[in-house]
Amino acid sequence: METIPWILNECETWAIVGLADNPRRPAYGVARFLQMHGKRIVPVHPRAETVWGEQGYATLKDIPFPVDCVDVFRRSSEAGRFADEAIAIGAKAVWFQLRVIDQEAYERATTAGLRMVMDRCPAIEWDRYGPT
Repeated sequence: METIPWILNECETWAIVGLADNPRRPAYGVARFLQMHGKRIVPVHPRAETVWGEQGYATLKDIPFPVDCVDVFRRSSEAGRFADEAIAIGAKAVWFQLRVIDQEAYERATTAGLRMVMDRCPAIEWDRYGPT
């Protein structure tokens, strides 16, 4: 469990894969939660929409500045490639949201030195592990 507090406390810039300007999607609310708690959010979606005032990018590799954590709102069957992209862009951590599990991606990311969480939500974990 030491990984969760480390990510919540140390990661300032969060690339949120699957974040679009759609209030009905969980990524929309989680992004706002992180932003309201002092984190910089970066929408990553093929449409590259601006969300919560932050410029979106079509892919992780399009982001022109360092990313600390890649937060993935995609199906488990699609999530692994984003862990690989997180490794490629030099992120420090990967966070797979609720019901997103890929053990092979976890092994690749942690072997590459990234911290990783699966099947959790930072908004849910914040009260217990987030900065005070």
